Amino acid sequence: MSKRNKIIYWIATIWLCLGMTATGMVQMFKFEGQDDFATKLGYPSYFVTILGVFKILGVVAVLIPKFPLVKEWAYAGFAFAMTGAIFSQLGAGQPVVEIFPALLLLVLTIVSWYFRPADRKLALA
Repeated sequence: MSKRNKIIYWIATIWLCLGMTATGMVQMFKFEGQDDFATKLGYPSYFVTILGVFKILGVVAVLIPKFPLVKEWAYAGFAFAMTGAIFSQLGAGQPVVEIFPALLLLVLTIVSWYFRPADRKLALA
């Protein structure tokens, strides 16, 4: 892996993990009216807590060494959560500006996944 790719990977991964940790903590501990936001999008309030817990677990999975299969699932979970957030907000009639945080996290997920080092990739037989 080139030095450039390693730098891209770590910058994207650090920002991704910071974003997922911050939003996961807000969702887990119900800061800033998360229940109101979830119900406005049509989700039950407990869904927000579950999503927050899975985001934190995903961050741990992405950052710890080894376990490439778990990392693949974490990246997939991040991608599903962020695309779900984007389409939920658009479907609920939220202003387009509201999708930008989820869109940024989706882009960071893709960049981090694409540039991950070989020892963090799932070895195909």
